[in-house]
Amino acid sequence: MSTQNPTSYQAELQSEREYVDGLYARLDTERTRVKKRYAEALRGDVDTQNGATLLARDAEVRAIAAQMDRLNVADSGLCFGRLDTVDGERLYIGRIGLLDSANEHESLLLDWRAPAARAFYVATGAHPEGMRRRRQFHSLGRRLLDFTDEVFGRPLDGDAGAQPDGSDVALLAAVNAPRGDGMRDIVATIQAEQDAIIRLDHPGVLVIEGGPGTGKTVVALHRVAYLLYTQRKRMESHGVLVVGPNTAFLRHIGRVLPSLGETNVVFMTTGDLVPGLHVSAEDHPDAARAKGSLAILDVLAAAVADRQRVPDEPLPIDLSDVSIAVTADIAEWAVQEARATEQPHNDARTTFVDVLTWALTERAIAKIGRGWLTRNDKAAWEHLRADLIDELEDNAAFKAALDRLWPALTPETLLAELYSSHERLKAAAADPALYREDGAAWTLSDIPLLDELVDLLGRDRTGEEAAEQQRREEAAYAAGVLDLMIGREDIMDDEDQLMAQDVIAAEDLAERFLERDNRELAERAAADRDWTYGHVVVDEAQELSEMDWRVLMRRCPSRSFTMVGDLSQRRSPAGATSWDAVLEPYVPGRWVYRTLTVNYRTPAEIMDVAAAVLAEFAPAVTPPESVRSTGVAPWARQVGDDELASAIDDFVREEQTRDGTHVVIGPAGVPGTVAPTETKGLEFDAVLVVYPDRILAEGSRGAADLYVALTRATQRLGVLHRDPLPPSLSGLRRV
Repeated sequence: MSTQNPTSYQAELQSEREYVDGLYARLDTERTRVKKRYAEALRGDVDTQNGATLLARDAEVRAIAAQMDRLNVADSGLCFGRLDTVDGERLYIGRIGLLDSANEHESLLLDWRAPAARAFYVATGAHPEGMRRRRQFHSLGRRLLDFTDEVFGRPLDGDAGAQPDGSDVALLAAVNAPRGDGMRDIVATIQAEQDAIIRLDHPGVLVIEGGPGTGKTVVALHRVAYLLYTQRKRMESHGVLVVGPNTAFLRHIGRVLPSLGETNVVFMTTGDLVPGLHVSAEDHPDAARAKGSLAILDVLAAAVADRQRVPDEPLPIDLSDVSIAVTADIAEWAVQEARATEQPHNDARTTFVDVLTWALTERAIAKIGRGWLTRNDKAAWEHLRADLIDELEDNAAFKAALDRLWPALTPETLLAELYSSHERLKAAAADPALYREDGAAWTLSDIPLLDELVDLLGRDRTGEEAAEQQRREEAAYAAGVLDLMIGREDIMDDEDQLMAQDVIAAEDLAERFLERDNRELAERAAADRDWTYGHVVVDEAQELSEMDWRVLMRRCPSRSFTMVGDLSQRRSPAGATSWDAVLEPYVPGRWVYRTLTVNYRTPAEIMDVAAAVLAEFAPAVTPPESVRSTGVAPWARQVGDDELASAIDDFVREEQTRDGTHVVIGPAGVPGTVAPTETKGLEFDAVLVVYPDRILAEGSRGAADLYVALTRATQRLGVLHRDPLPPSLSGLRRV
């Protein structure tokens, strides 16, 4: 850092504090104004007989509430920097934009996403972007503590706080700070390679690949905030879906977008994509591989077709006046007619029932009317048919035949009965590895299959039909109310009296008594399987199968995706082997790929250890380069099984005396540890890895799991082992 004039620096600091105080005063004024608008919108006069007016009022209230949310999150670090142009203009950069109350064409604070703010993140001495200085503020709450300057070119007199060496104090302070309960936004410390990805002008699919600690997840989330800023009208009405590997990860990242003022975001794992389903089991790798392949589509289609059957023997049906039977020929005809409609299974069942009913009544009429009834007597023929249809509808044998030959099915019923039956699996030409005794013990790999079956079987219309029935009942009740009011017209003396039916119809009156869905967009979207999103972010994208991608592509017809992943960390047997294989079937030639190469999380001492593991299972992959070194060497300690619990306790007790977070990672079945897969995407100040050799031995992706475990640490790493260390960990300091 250059020599500073203390008097000049303090005077400049005081000036900046006064400016920032003025920004907070402007923020408070704007909050007061928006709160007043919100209250007025709630109290405003609304034509309650006009549904469109009610919807418009609700939309206005929601829009103002979203504006309030954006203002409320701006308190922490409202303004974090300043740009000085070569022309002498000063641009203050912050979480949101603020305009001068007296002149709304004059900006007091630029939103970090605005085009004019880009130079704050990308300007360098070699490419200053028309800037002379970048100033970074360091604040606590609303108080500006200090600032540092980076001057592009030769410093001028009065450049207090200038750092001609360009060292990024704010970045190093952020990456060295103790971790809290969740991921933090990086608006004040976005780096040039990250900013280029965040602001990338590409409307389709963007793949961001990077090793551990490169910030790919937080970059993807800031890209969402940027897209919502630049394309709010298009994206906000549909919302954004963020898909992560597990609930712990989603909790970890869940604060980032709200801290940037964006709330219309749904966070899900792939297990949440079918609402109301509970994942309780884990697949064998062979089963996961079979379910993840697109070849399973033929199995599902065959499994549905297998439930559309023709009886081997006639199925007798006894009616009051005649006995008939469902034979193979009429069942075959009904099946062919139903399939010819090309409707989903449950929808086509109506055709199957109609054809079967017609054929059975024809045979019954022929038997009953033998000798006295001919087709020329159409009225008698059809009258008899109507009686027979009524009788068939209540006939137990007929109902049983329908359920046997063309049952109404739910995705859960069909799939559970398929998995638990060797015969059904064989009939569908399915991999025998799919068999399980408890067919309804759902796994993550079952989710896309159940989603696919919704379309193959047809959606459950029960809720829609119930809602329509309620609407009809409400309308009938309202019509009755109006009839009573009309019936009292005779007691009205004034012929000009305005009557109820003159101002409102029965349907409109009924509408007033029906509940409207007042849930927030994110809540409505999460509960609706058919919701389509404006943009989808997929983290740990390398773990998703071909079938997972079919589900997500259905959720976003516009194909607007940000995918985040690292192929070298893939452990799913059905996961991606290349981004081409994932995307070319859906967006051929219309996706872009970007990489992040700098590790901001993992210090060099720890990354050197992890890189040795990476070299063993992915020698062609270059590990990310760490931006910092802590001087703290990772260590290893050999313990016996009887010493393990106390060694873990010692680590936990020591870390509890320090600021920050810690975790103990180990193989399955070791008490006091969590699996490496449960820590993907997370970060901790201190990490203790237990029995690394057993992690390596856990399946074909054991090395990737160990790599993940080692790279969760931001400050300190320790290893406990019983058996000799794997060769890749031989460089650890022994204690």
